[in-house]
Amino acid sequence: MAIDGKVAFVTGAAQGIGQAIAKRLAHDGADVALLDLREDSLHETKELVEAAGRRAITIGGDVSDKSSLEAAVNRAADELGGFDIMINNAGIAGPITPVRGITEQDFDRVFSINVKGVLFGIQVAAAKLEELGHGGKIIAATSIAAHESFPMLGLYSSSKFAVRALVQAAAQELATLGITVNGYSPGIVGTGMWEEIDRGFAELTGAEIGATYKKYVEGITLGRASTPEDVARFVSYLAGPDSDYMTGQTPLIDGGMVYR
Repeated sequence: MAIDGKVAFVTGAAQGIGQAIAKRLAHDGADVALLDLREDSLHETKELVEAAGRRAITIGGDVSDKSSLEAAVNRAADELGGFDIMINNAGIAGPITPVRGITEQDFDRVFSINVKGVLFGIQVAAAKLEELGHGGKIIAATSIAAHESFPMLGLYSSSKFAVRALVQAAAQELATLGITVNGYSPGIVGTGMWEEIDRGFAELTGAEIGATYKKYVEGITLGRASTPEDVARFVSYLAGPDSDYMTGQTPLIDGGMVYR
């Protein structure tokens, strides 16, 4: 097992990609701290981790609240006996709207979770890893929208471009501590977030429910949408020793949609 005995922390772990990441990290040998806004929503993910023979703890917390996140990481290290891997997975899609329609409230909400949450995750994880006196892995969710912006998704895209910038800067700053910082950039994943995006396009354009999702999936070279498990396998690689010589990168894991 590539990460046997490591302790990982996953934000947004209640469902979708976050849940799949937690399950995969457990399969590959890690104990996992699970964080989401509502602790009671983490029961299923905890059971999946424990079914893989690993320990799990659940924590209710808000990634946009630095003190809350710091307390959660400290608790994870205390209760699981260490801290090695930080997965900043939590994020939201935000409103589907043209750039001219973005409100200040929309901006604050999306950037608070998608950008501030990752920034705080990097800061808290780096401080804990330095305190423990060893290196580690910090990993953040980006998106194909961090590499190419899409119409009506300008707010979401700009938040993910910002995360990509944070990954690049943090990788350079933290390398001397033995900490690598990378991201993962999924494309069209069959999760609740894409259901939300599809509904947003339907409301905005009058398209039928499912039409926007179908249109984007038809543009994938490998001929299907991603599953959360596709993404989780790649994140586990980033969390393990085979990626030790990789830092500051946000590779696309999209089945062939955006080419960089």
